[in-house]
Amino acid sequence: MNGAVAVETLGCRLNQAESEAMATALVQAGYQLVSPRGGADVYILNTCTVTHVADRKCRHLLRVARRRNPQALIVAIGCYPERAPEELGRMDEVDIVLGNDEKASIVHILPDSGAVGPVSVTGSSTAFRTRSMVKLQEGCSQFCSYCIVPFVRGRERSRPIGEVVSEVGKKVSAGYREATLTGTEIGAYEPGLAALVRRILAETSVARLRLSSLRPRDLTPQLLSLWDDDRLCPHLHLPLQSGSDAVLHRMGRPYSVADYRAAVGAVRETVPDVAITTDVVVGFPGETDEDFEESYRFCRMMGFAGIHVFSYSDRPGTAAAGMPGKLSPREKGGRSKKMLELATESGGCFRQQFIGRSMMVLWERETERGVWVGLTENYIRVFGRSCQPLMNTLTPARLLGWRNGHLWATPEPSSTRVPRALCRGATRESALSM
Repeated sequence: MNGAVAVETLGCRLNQAESEAMATALVQAGYQLVSPRGGADVYILNTCTVTHVADRKCRHLLRVARRRNPQALIVAIGCYPERAPEELGRMDEVDIVLGNDEKASIVHILPDSGAVGPVSVTGSSTAFRTRSMVKLQEGCSQFCSYCIVPFVRGRERSRPIGEVVSEVGKKVSAGYREATLTGTEIGAYEPGLAALVRRILAETSVARLRLSSLRPRDLTPQLLSLWDDDRLCPHLHLPLQSGSDAVLHRMGRPYSVADYRAAVGAVRETVPDVAITTDVVVGFPGETDEDFEESYRFCRMMGFAGIHVFSYSDRPGTAAAGMPGKLSPREKGGRSKKMLELATESGGCFRQQFIGRSMMVLWERETERGVWVGLTENYIRVFGRSCQPLMNTLTPARLLGWRNGHLWATPEPSSTRVPRALCRGATRESALSM
């Protein structure tokens, strides 16, 4: 055995940030990072337990990992073990079950558990991706009626502001072009999200800074004013959960539909070309046909760039698990299908308005010879052709149109860069031939 470790992740961006941190620590300790689909001596699954579907996916991935690597040490870590360690402990495929607090100690835990020791690693193995996730806080004190997260992540707690700024600076020095600030509730960051973002923009040379999930009340004038800096990406994820006030009340969400609409309006007035993505739960206990249609109409009116649709799932110990009015799987499935169709339509309409425009693209990887994939600043995934290497470069690209389900773009010379503020009135051009 050669000390090869695979790290696989399910769930939120906070999980992605913690997986990145674990992988980086393991590489720095001398382990070799390999693909979960390759041969590994240690396989680590960073789990999610937000729904029963997430639980099922975790168990499936653990079984697949054992089939691929019969002799490997299989580690389940994270939120699922926090909720139900005994379930994972009963799985023949799992050797070690660890909670969220043990992620930071993974380098020390593996040798203590009989895992093969570290080996020397050459090359740029510390490069986990071209975009880095930076954790600034974790935990949630909201306790929405359906949500298991406060039970598995605990109450809100923040990292020191200097520590977060320093980490972003180190990621920039390591070659990352983009950093995403993530956590369970980043709007609850102390001493304030706006203060943190302002310091990162002032004290680091990060090319792009992106924020993860926010709440309507987090979008203060002080925070919105920071989008005057082009490095702060025009992309916000604002979980809605339902467009019905009656359902929001039963969920225990701390806003109304009107509050949400006002927050979206303020963002769109301030941030040009902003992409607003959201989460929607369908089939919450007691959700009537009228409630669902109200939510559906609201989502259509909002014109989201993306909608993540979840069918309600009982989570043991939450208030909603004991609520009456549970919907059948058939009812939830029908509503989910309709909302997913809207998600596809809405996302397509958002992207269509940028065809013919020049956008800044961070190119992430080569998918096949001469074909590269990357993200615009407002989170549109595009494909482009270039015989020159583009990985981890930030270039203008003109969006051309759709082909085989993908949006294609032509990389342009960097001198064609147009400031975001001047792009607001750009005229859409006809899609160019590909």
